[in-house]
Amino acid sequence: MDIIQGMNDIHSKDEFVYRPRWIVPFLRQSLEDHPILILAGARQVGKSTLLREEEPFSGWNYRTMDNYDTLEQAKRDPAALWAGTDRLVLDEVQKSPSLLSAVKEAVDRSRRKIRFVLSGSQNLLLMQRVTESLAGRAVYASLLPMAWGERASRPPSRLIENLFAGEFPEEGPRGKGEEATQDILLRGLFPPLETLSWPAGVLGWWEGYVATYLERDLRQISSVESLPDFRRVMEALALRSGSMLNQTEVARDTGVSQPTVHRYVNLLEVSSLLTRLPAFSRNRTRRLLKSPKIHWIDPALAAYLSGLHDPLAFKHSREAGALFESLVFLHIQVPSGLMVPKPRLFHWRTATGQEVDFVLERGRHLLAVEAKYTTAPRYADTKGLQDFMAEYPETVAGLLVYDGDEILRLHEKIVALPWYVLG
Repeated sequence: MDIIQGMNDIHSKDEFVYRPRWIVPFLRQSLEDHPILILAGARQVGKSTLLREEEPFSGWNYRTMDNYDTLEQAKRDPAALWAGTDRLVLDEVQKSPSLLSAVKEAVDRSRRKIRFVLSGSQNLLLMQRVTESLAGRAVYASLLPMAWGERASRPPSRLIENLFAGEFPEEGPRGKGEEATQDILLRGLFPPLETLSWPAGVLGWWEGYVATYLERDLRQISSVESLPDFRRVMEALALRSGSMLNQTEVARDTGVSQPTVHRYVNLLEVSSLLTRLPAFSRNRTRRLLKSPKIHWIDPALAAYLSGLHDPLAFKHSREAGALFESLVFLHIQVPSGLMVPKPRLFHWRTATGQEVDFVLERGRHLLAVEAKYTTAPRYADTKGLQDFMAEYPETVAGLLVYDGDEILRLHEKIVALPWYVLG
């Protein structure tokens, strides 16, 4: 059976439920101000579904480069794709680079009256082409897996924005429902996973997803000499999710050369599957480590690649805390992406071991976040946050994000809150 067809069979059309995405108002506003919207994100995060379900995009003409005939037309006569229309969605545009210059020409000729949405599953590569071809004409957005609030059909969270304004959430109990955090970490938050059975449906979907990426997407963007080598590097990086990236160590553990590891990390980042979180390096009095941390787009993808395929193995794994940190990272990214201007995200670690998992910088203000995979947060867990706030008094708040169900004030400027409250 074809892998892609197999993935479609696991997630039947009868089970499809569209969950509105928080990013939609931002996308609509962007197209009022710019003639071109670039919507990037990994495969299966819901880009095409969003564009088919949400107004005004659902009423636009839609063309995808996954269709061979459309791809050939895009290469030979791209302007014919939008003949007779001034509103067009072009999906998987990275497959036809010549489209971008044609889109630019169409926008300029129409004096910006024509509108395009260009969607693609390659991130940095697509962004580079935007910089070269569509500068000043396009706005860029990235779609991630669903935040918990999106999955629960709740309104967008403003908690991070409120904290930057000095507004702390009220103390008290919160609730996300009966699903355990461990189950979410193993299942994942890609939209198609919501209705699948555990374990066969979910693990079968992840198996198909990884194989599809290796066999199809990867070969379209780069020449990979050995797919088994690439798979070993992916697995090694999955075991290091939430950790500082040491490419020499990965090369040693996988038997793959360091330059090749570097190229493979770039490919994973281009494909929107992996993020390198840079170090916060504003110089003060401490020596800081400058290496980035790595986080996978969905902690369940890292869990699958790490061989954590059942709750018992996960419970006793040393990676559980790091995967929880990646879950928190996702729930920081989604609401942060709705803010204007968006905060910049970092991690912080000193040469003597003090660290904070996430630092958000917005203008001259900072927000420090520590992820702790526990149901009972302690004052002692705030030491890294207090160290950071002492070093950077412009920090407006510290967050201790944990696996519980109550918001607790632990310090004048530090609050402990459940991870799902972030998003």
